[in-house]
Amino acid sequence: MTLKQAIPRTIHMNHFAHDTAVIDKGCSIGTGTKIWHFSHIMAGSIVGEDCIIGQNVMVGKGVILGNNVKVQNNVSLYTGVLCEDDVFLGPSMVFTNVINPRSAIPRKDQFRKTIVRKGATIGANATVICGNDIGEYAFIGAGAVVTRPVAPYSLVTGNPARQMGWVSEYGHRLHFDAAGKAVCPESGSEYLLKDNRVSKMGQ
Repeated sequence: MTLKQAIPRTIHMNHFAHDTAVIDKGCSIGTGTKIWHFSHIMAGSIVGEDCIIGQNVMVGKGVILGNNVKVQNNVSLYTGVLCEDDVFLGPSMVFTNVINPRSAIPRKDQFRKTIVRKGATIGANATVICGNDIGEYAFIGAGAVVTRPVAPYSLVTGNPARQMGWVSEYGHRLHFDAAGKAVCPESGSEYLLKDNRVSKMGQ
């Protein structure tokens, strides 16, 4: 499911939710999704098919999760976050949605959108500052602090996060030859590095 295809639906009854989970009326949950202990799915959110929502997760109003999104324990997805299919969100990673929050100054009209594209991974305890999109199949290392957009297939680590290399769709580090070609050691798929952009060959 792409973001363009994600439209509000009624709640499906063919998903699993633990007895301690709170599922608000007016959200949408796809077939085969599992929602675990103490999680809260708020009204106006959309969760796709075959997702796993771990323990103590909050999915806020207007959040969209595609199909097969895995959200590990202790993650809050605030208004403005959109995740495409096959995204992995590691334990206790953090999204924000206001760039300069103040307790005494309401800024609900200043939420910034963050899009996590298909197949991307965000590691445990990483932080994504709002308004910085994560490209397809990018890999954000554990504990990284993302303060700028992340290119597809890139590997970023550190605080602030900096690009350290490139990864395949299977999450393996890619090593490019003089011709700008690399092979994923697990899948055997070939990748091309050109003009500081990576693309999968044969597509």
